[in-house]
Amino acid sequence: MSNLSRRSPWNRLLRLLLIVVLAWLGVTWLMVLVLRFVPPWTSAVMLERQLGALVHREPDFHLRHHWVPWSQISPWVPLAMVAGEDQKFPYHHGFDFDSIHSAIDQADDGGRLRGASTISQQTAKNLFLWNGRSFVRKGLEAYFTVLIELTWPKQRILEVYANIAELGDGVYGVGAASETFFHTSPARLSTSQAARLAAVLPSPRRLHADQPSAYVMRRAGWIEQQMAQLGGPGYIEGHAPPHSKR
Repeated sequence: MSNLSRRSPWNRLLRLLLIVVLAWLGVTWLMVLVLRFVPPWTSAVMLERQLGALVHREPDFHLRHHWVPWSQISPWVPLAMVAGEDQKFPYHHGFDFDSIHSAIDQADDGGRLRGASTISQQTAKNLFLWNGRSFVRKGLEAYFTVLIELTWPKQRILEVYANIAELGDGVYGVGAASETFFHTSPARLSTSQAARLAAVLPSPRRLHADQPSAYVMRRAGWIEQQMAQLGGPGYIEGHAPPHSKR
């Protein structure tokens, strides 16, 4: 009887942990499932940016964002993002292991450890998590990436990414960016304008799509070349062969 009494607290603890884990899995999967159909009104990264502006007392900061459905986004925009960020997007299942291995090999050779995140990973991070490089955040990013890839079609991933990616300081999504930088609707963005938006993604608070530096123009030109080599907007539907790799 004493042995059973000594074990019972551990049994209760294990049972509680199991309930917590199952609840976490259920809640997070339900969130991802709902967001397959419902436009997110904000994202974790937007909330982090707003909180940072409040803490650092930035009175002039104004976050700009509004949702634009896929049908009202120029087809050049998602193609430019894929061309510049993740050319294997139509074919991988959330992770580009070749790019990950290449980044690790480059770091082992003495180079700077560069990012190898796919658009799916960036969508998971922007929507649910925070900026940073901790192992905890990367683990959660991988978890949400798997959920997104299992639950959403590729077009939905691109639609959400195009709507929540930071494309300027406090400017989130193609809707706000097209109006702020080019004074037009997202449906009317040209190939070159889409390429310039994609060109600032590595550092949208330092680089500018409306007043592009020489670096942004070079990168935008390269992205336009990649867009042509990939075969046009049909590539993001997975209908074209992967002619070019990042």
